[in-house]
Amino acid sequence: MPVNTAQKIHSARQKKTANDASGALSRGLLLLERIAEAGRGGITLTDLSLQAGFAVSTTHRLLNTLEQGGFVRRDTELGMWYIGLRAFSIGNAFLDSRDVVVQARPFMKRLMEQTGETINLAVENQGTMVYLAQTECVEMMRMIVRLGSSAPVHASAVGKVMMTWINRKQLEEVLQSQGLRRFTPHTITTMAELHQDLENIRQRGFAYDLEEHTIGLHCVASPIFNEHGEPIAAISLSGPKARVTSERLPELGLLVSRTAGEITQAIGGQAPR
Repeated sequence: MPVNTAQKIHSARQKKTANDASGALSRGLLLLERIAEAGRGGITLTDLSLQAGFAVSTTHRLLNTLEQGGFVRRDTELGMWYIGLRAFSIGNAFLDSRDVVVQARPFMKRLMEQTGETINLAVENQGTMVYLAQTECVEMMRMIVRLGSSAPVHASAVGKVMMTWINRKQLEEVLQSQGLRRFTPHTITTMAELHQDLENIRQRGFAYDLEEHTIGLHCVASPIFNEHGEPIAAISLSGPKARVTSERLPELGLLVSRTAGEITQAIGGQAPR
């Protein structure tokens, strides 16, 4: 056989092998997606092949390969397929890299520079908001919080914006455990007032704290969501009401909301639909 002909045959075989591998990878990933969508109940081989549009024999062969790698597992008694530990560990690697504080810091710095005010990040923990990060502004009069310190959910912008997007049962549990303590003459202390405020927050996309926790301090906050559309943190802007005036609040709120949306996107989250 001439050398050129042999080289062409070898090249064609290599290309076919690469195409076959690429196709098998795509089909295998599609099966993983369908198994993941099935959730805890798992999925049968027949249903999986129908959903994926593959022959049963092809589906079974791909599943065997995935099972050998630990990406899927099967219950031989029930005939169900589930996501395996290897796929779970790979997913967790993404979650580890998605540390919301680390991801948020550059956005917080930019927002501080845009507005000239201090930016905070907080999460809810057992009915209170805990501050995990802060980017201080350069003004002499500014809000400074000790990281790890907490704020009440009903009397802080970060707390109210988190309460807006949790379900009603969770909201009631949190409020029952913490109550509606009065901190200033401006603190919301009735459920009717709070529910009205939460409805207003939902409509505009961000929350205000107008001296509700501390006299002389104004804050505006917006939520950060995970991939399930659940609020996992809140970012806020805070400053003295002499600078963070009522006239500036809508504009600042839009900037905070936009930044929260960018952080949500950076961690792979999505706003609820």
